[in-house]
Amino acid sequence: MADTLLLLYLLFLLANSVEVWTEDHSSQFTKRTVRRTDFPSDFVFGAGSSAYQYEGAAKVGGRGPSILDVYAHTPGQVKDGSSGDVADDQFHRYKSDVELMKDLNLDAYRLSISWTRLFPEGRGNQINQAGVDHYNRVFDTLLEKGLRPFVTLQHFDTPQALEESYGGMLSMQFVEDYAKYAEACFEAFGDRVKNWITLNEPHITAWFGYSTGILPPQRCSAAFGNCTIGNSSTEPYIVAHHCLLAHAAAVAIYRRRFQARQGGSIGITLYAKSYEPLQNNSKDIAAVQRAHDFEIGWFLDPIMFGKYPTSMQYLVAHRLPKFTKDQLRAVKGSIDFIGLNHYTTMYVKAVPKPTQPGQIGYPIDSQSLQTAYRDGVAIGPLVNGHNIVPRGMRILVNYVKARYGDIPIVITENGISQIDNGSLSRAEALHDVVRVNYHKDYLLELVAGIRDGAKVKGYFAWSLLDNWEFGFGFTIKYGLYYVDYEKNLTRYPKDSALWFKQFLAHSCKFVD
Repeated sequence: MADTLLLLYLLFLLANSVEVWTEDHSSQFTKRTVRRTDFPSDFVFGAGSSAYQYEGAAKVGGRGPSILDVYAHTPGQVKDGSSGDVADDQFHRYKSDVELMKDLNLDAYRLSISWTRLFPEGRGNQINQAGVDHYNRVFDTLLEKGLRPFVTLQHFDTPQALEESYGGMLSMQFVEDYAKYAEACFEAFGDRVKNWITLNEPHITAWFGYSTGILPPQRCSAAFGNCTIGNSSTEPYIVAHHCLLAHAAAVAIYRRRFQARQGGSIGITLYAKSYEPLQNNSKDIAAVQRAHDFEIGWFLDPIMFGKYPTSMQYLVAHRLPKFTKDQLRAVKGSIDFIGLNHYTTMYVKAVPKPTQPGQIGYPIDSQSLQTAYRDGVAIGPLVNGHNIVPRGMRILVNYVKARYGDIPIVITENGISQIDNGSLSRAEALHDVVRVNYHKDYLLELVAGIRDGAKVKGYFAWSLLDNWEFGFGFTIKYGLYYVDYEKNLTRYPKDSALWFKQFLAHSCKFVD
């Protein structure tokens, strides 16, 4: 039946239909569209962003450099040679961007705080008041327009000064400095910000920053990337461990000093693919579990169960850091909700333990191989590096419920990109039918997951605007709004923005 559903999805995408197919409980197919009324009345819809990808104003108001600034200004790292120095200039244009959000009928906006806008050196006894004033204005404007801020404290932008001082996330000192920064944010903004996210995708930080060296600080072993320094067999696990401790420290401060009087909630956002066995045999099924373990389980198992996944303990062995009893007490239970960034689904095949010397490291420790193809057939249409597999959304939220219980889930990112190598006209970019259909399909599968019993509370499209996308720069576009980087950064609504506006037109707004 799964293959039949996939075929129907493929036919749908090829035909650019405005309807999708689902299977009802009597195994008969019905044609239907996704509607806002399919979701609970208190369900939150929003769009997402991050500070370095959006704000610009890199040297305005005393902001200090982050590791992303250094990365973006290193020749050869970014495809088009661009940086986030200006980005979408949301630092100066936040009021008009909030008007765009309001026009879309959104309930919320996910954004991050630039750590170095508050503490230019990453730490210190004095907060940068210019940075505080800026975010006060942003949060006040959002609330005036009826939009709820979902705020991420760290979105890949560790202060460069901490990297230079003690190695950033590789040091336990990072935990202390991050906790102090988080506390300052709770103190300054917690009267208005009621939804906090400690870290964005720490798995990606550990994997791409310290295992393959694709992202800053670009550390890895020679077998796994082109780095001048690093150890892919140990550093990813050290960094993830410190991220968990930093997260737990921030949550402990929030719960002890702020939560009761401010009335907010706090969680963590994890990158989360969905997985299916390549073949229906015991080895590949076990490999699927390991793929989950080495991704979201890496963080959620310690948080929910007080220990790393059994497969990681066995396969990583002595390279996996140990928690003290006090650390485990702090980590276990340290979320009010789980944020999931979901884009695609992969098949998984079991592979044997590597035997070649020097080839020990996070990328292969799970002994699971991810592939998009079975017998030469793709799991879903390939669009700019992501296979479109809507059923994966339902599979993922059901997996999280089955393994971790009824903890609330927020889909903090979901979307698809367009390639823009300079030949994409504005008219072509605005007619983003693939993105419209992507969101329709994934939302319909999310509805199905909610009806299955998954406790999903919100959905954020990535992204509100076209933006700077790390190694791709401005050559790929995720936005609901087109940004004309040649003509004053003017915003234009794409078909996807118009679809969301109509979809949410009769939504029931969340009420505290």
